[in-house]
Amino acid sequence: MSIEWLVIRGSGLAAFALLALATLWGLFLSTNILGRAVKTKSLNWFHESLSIGALLATVVHMVVLADHDYVEFGLKELFLPGASTYEPVAVAWGIMAFYALFLITASFYVKKWIGQSAWRTIHYLAFGTFFAALLHGAVAGTDRGNPYVVVGYAVTVVLVVFLTVVRWLQTQAPPPRARGARPRPSKRPAVDSTRELAAAKAGDALPEGDASPT
Repeated sequence: MSIEWLVIRGSGLAAFALLALATLWGLFLSTNILGRAVKTKSLNWFHESLSIGALLATVVHMVVLADHDYVEFGLKELFLPGASTYEPVAVAWGIMAFYALFLITASFYVKKWIGQSAWRTIHYLAFGTFFAALLHGAVAGTDRGNPYVVVGYAVTVVLVVFLTVVRWLQTQAPPPRARGARPRPSKRPAVDSTRELAAAKAGDALPEGDASPT
């Protein structure tokens, strides 16, 4: 087995592992499961670093794959989904995962220009990116039969699905009431002060013991 083939396999597995960690870390942040254990700024920096690492590992995977003779991969096969003759569907999923990962990673550096809302929308691609990379590795990867790799795939899928469900349930729950907040008193209909004053004067003018002005 050549060094190049080991690099191709290792970089592919490393890219998926880093992508899975980046996805899980993003879900940890959005669900706030970690609480105040770590400062938010540090958490975001780590999340960004994982995405960069996954992108770099993917680039290494693609560059060495293009130089290897076992499977013919040129620029078209590397960047055009469906152009590969080797597992065309699985390779297409890998290419689309690469494009999505590149967009997600780049969004960290343009966040102040595109705004929080657009940045968050782009980051929803992380779910599709993770599962596209999973399908690519599970079908086209040469280590798909390795029990350790299979367990790694299974564990990450379970965690991503679990945290996604937790996040969804949190969005469905009503917002918590602020501590010490009291319900606002209901507004009473305004009273016509002029009519009330006239009625009071009329009552004072009645003889004592009378029930009506008749």
